[in-house]
Amino acid sequence: MADEIDTMFEDAVNALRENDPARAKDILTRLLKADQTNATYWVWMSAAVDTPKERIYCLETALKLDPENATAKRGLILHGALPPDENVQPFPLNRPRAWEEKLLLAHEKPKESGFRAAMANPAMRLAGVVLIGVLVCGLAAYGLFGPRSARFSTGSHSTAGPSPTFTLTPTFVNATGQVAATKSGPTPLAELFGVSYTATPLYVNTPGSAVSQDIFHAAQSALQRGDFNQFVSSMNQLATLEPNAPDVIYNIGEAYRFKGDCRTALDYYNNSLKINNKFAPGYLGLARARICIDPGANTTQLYDLALQYDPNYGEVYLDRANFNLVRKDFKAALPDLEKAVGLMPDNALVQVAFAHAYLLQGDNAKALDAAEKANSTDLTLLPSFYYLGSAYVANEQYTEAIKPLLTYLLYVPKDGGAYAMLGQAYAVIGQYQLAVDTLKTGINLDPNQVQSYLYLGQSYLALNDLDNASTNFKRALQFFPDSFNANIGLTETLYKGGTYGNSYLQAETSKSKASNNTELALAIYWRALSQEGRLSFGDAIADWKTLLSMPADAMTPEMRKTAEEHLKTIVTPTYTPKPSLTPIPSRTPRVSSTPDATSTPASSGSETPTPSPTITLTVTSTNKP
Repeated sequence: MADEIDTMFEDAVNALRENDPARAKDILTRLLKADQTNATYWVWMSAAVDTPKERIYCLETALKLDPENATAKRGLILHGALPPDENVQPFPLNRPRAWEEKLLLAHEKPKESGFRAAMANPAMRLAGVVLIGVLVCGLAAYGLFGPRSARFSTGSHSTAGPSPTFTLTPTFVNATGQVAATKSGPTPLAELFGVSYTATPLYVNTPGSAVSQDIFHAAQSALQRGDFNQFVSSMNQLATLEPNAPDVIYNIGEAYRFKGDCRTALDYYNNSLKINNKFAPGYLGLARARICIDPGANTTQLYDLALQYDPNYGEVYLDRANFNLVRKDFKAALPDLEKAVGLMPDNALVQVAFAHAYLLQGDNAKALDAAEKANSTDLTLLPSFYYLGSAYVANEQYTEAIKPLLTYLLYVPKDGGAYAMLGQAYAVIGQYQLAVDTLKTGINLDPNQVQSYLYLGQSYLALNDLDNASTNFKRALQFFPDSFNANIGLTETLYKGGTYGNSYLQAETSKSKASNNTELALAIYWRALSQEGRLSFGDAIADWKTLLSMPADAMTPEMRKTAEEHLKTIVTPTYTPKPSLTPIPSRTPRVSSTPDATSTPASSGSETPTPSPTITLTVTSTNKP
């Protein structure tokens, strides 16, 4: 115990030397609660408190406890609380560390010659005291109020690498993906939205003695600040005082896991179970650490053990649900999520997991509701922005999807899947150049985002960049050969490029991929135009007639009007085809389960009415975190 107290005192002095009076004050407060009669603690506390009044109080208390304490006398003289005393020596400017020797009293110091001898004169001594007092007060002010920006460094969360995969397991502060402040990084989410974030209370509170309780509260304070190094330091002190408390060791493991050191965390979880093999959080910690080290690890037995010893441990149900969601088994995940929400009704991570499960299930409305609940519950929870954007895209609310996706990418700028969704949204709302730039970024970060080739093709086509449009439609067809949207996009590109024979053949392929009357009408529309371009007027007339015989709701009024006008023009003896003047249908992509969904024509707003096919495509497993 004595060694522990000495270590704490040394930590307090070090904190003051490192310009961290808040930490020193925390430690000295604990020391004084354990021993309020220690004058040395009171002297050092005078350097940690904030106001002159508090400093005087600390020094006066030290002097009452030790009337011969020269340091307390010096401080009180400097603060004007005591008159100058020629028997009190000035503060020595070069002194060893405080914990290596006791403070020397005036009569213990050797007499010196020269300048020191001159100070024997009372007037000179008083002047020296005043001068040194000015210096000491200046240094104290700098220590208390000077720059502290370098005190803590949490590091940037924007590291290069593959797109992150959120398993959405509850982390140490119940905030997977929380973004901390950095010198060069983006504004923290809590500051960005003007909200505060409160860390989840620790699983078990075991401190018994007054000193243990104070250390525990200091650890919680460090946790609130996001200072995991200090948290670990405080909890290690607590572990010395409470050696039979498994939760202390477990929480140290959680801190290491949150810092990314999962192997060290694994050791601490195992050690917590050595203290108590029925400690449920220890098994949950082992599952988390193993998944952190090996995402493919099977941790089902660990979840079962945790629930065996604590059937009402909500985080275990949440973790097990996310374990199944990573494997796309939403049927197994949903019952656990129902359990979790019953035990933790206000936990935003539970709602994020619900959003993930409902997206996998295809229940997009429920997914959006869950994502909105998660985001409104905790605006500092970064995954909620990802799933909110995903749910908006799944519900075809593309404009609404842009803001949460941009927020998410501000903090996770290497997620190719998020860029793919954002680029898709830009393409749908007609921001084609933004779509091109965003989609290309996504593919560069994650080449698996192959559905982006379809939206790149459509965006390049809208920008009249036919070469890039053709290249990207062909790439899309390599991955989605049955996609009607990719086929009809290439048809349009070939026609617009003047290769009417190729556009006719591609229109035939598109027709074979049509799955409903709307897509069939669009394929016939482009085949008719291609027939005109290749001067096959009889075939063009047949296609226009076929189109006009189809149900009215299979096409837009503008498409029908175009067919009627072209049919009349072709039968005119003086007709000369001008394919380049034929309006080109615009595109409005839409999200569905695959890249080959219904295309709904719409007016392009040009002089001659034109169809506007609608592309359908869903975020697939290649771009889900």
